[in-house]
Amino acid sequence: MDQKILIAEPIAAELEKFKSYYKQSISCDNIRIQSIIDYIMKSDGKHIRPILLFLAAKSCGNINEVTYNSAITIELLHTASLIHDDVVDESKMRRGRVSLNAIYDNKMAVLAGDYFLSTALIKSVLTGNIDIISEISDLGRNLAEGELNQLSLVKEIIIDEREYFEVIKKKTASLMSVCMKVGAISVNATEEEIETFESLGEYIGICFQMRDDIFDYFDHNVGKPTGNDIHEGKITLPLLHALTNKNAKNRDKMLAIVNSKAFTDENIQLLISFAKENGGIEYTYKKMEEYKNKALNLISSIKDDSMRKGLEDVIYYIVNRSY
Repeated sequence: MDQKILIAEPIAAELEKFKSYYKQSISCDNIRIQSIIDYIMKSDGKHIRPILLFLAAKSCGNINEVTYNSAITIELLHTASLIHDDVVDESKMRRGRVSLNAIYDNKMAVLAGDYFLSTALIKSVLTGNIDIISEISDLGRNLAEGELNQLSLVKEIIIDEREYFEVIKKKTASLMSVCMKVGAISVNATEEEIETFESLGEYIGICFQMRDDIFDYFDHNVGKPTGNDIHEGKITLPLLHALTNKNAKNRDKMLAIVNSKAFTDENIQLLISFAKENGGIEYTYKKMEEYKNKALNLISSIKDDSMRKGLEDVIYYIVNRSY
């Protein structure tokens, strides 16, 4: 069975209903705006975040309208952040397709992102739950803070593992953490259940980002060019680990390239090879395994077999995915 189908199996009916609601939530009578929306919606992702939200909710209770509105809100916010990220990073590709800003220009893309963000705010109010609204509001700020921190690291060339994890906790892990926390809140879960799913989402999000970082070092069809992060000046864990190894051969030369921001195609290939030859990929896999095991330990106590199996499938899908 297709892994994307497998991970959604325990909440398949709810996910289909969500897709219908989500499409309705962002429709617009203005044909010019709708054409932009249509292009964005065609770049349909894996819906990992709503899947996590529904799995958390169904593990704790019965999915309801609050759950659906929460899922729609977070997916709209996530989409807005992706649109804005592509503008900030000057990316021309998103999920293997030409990015919105590459087609409509940066001004239109920023405004389109704002449109999705504003719609997310409207949907958050429809949850009628101040705790959920508060969580989602904090999430929006954390996503922006994570992006600002990453831009600062790029400008200052800070090579520090602690800073790296702080960035991915804000940028990626916070989104998945809030997804699962809000899912639990939406069905009136206990405080202990809410805290468990909040931590679970963070561990899954960290795994997700480290897997993404590994993709940057291999020539596969993953929706973005190889070495794209390095080209943008982002020193992710594989290269970071190699650069902090004082015994690594050619370390000073690689540091000079990074510090001078001389990210030519030739130098990017040198940095990729350097990371691979000095254990950067293996180290990142090792750290990902640590967080995967933390996640698996958290769900081991879930009594519902189908929900526990569904969450396990998501975790294994995220760490083993090929794009």
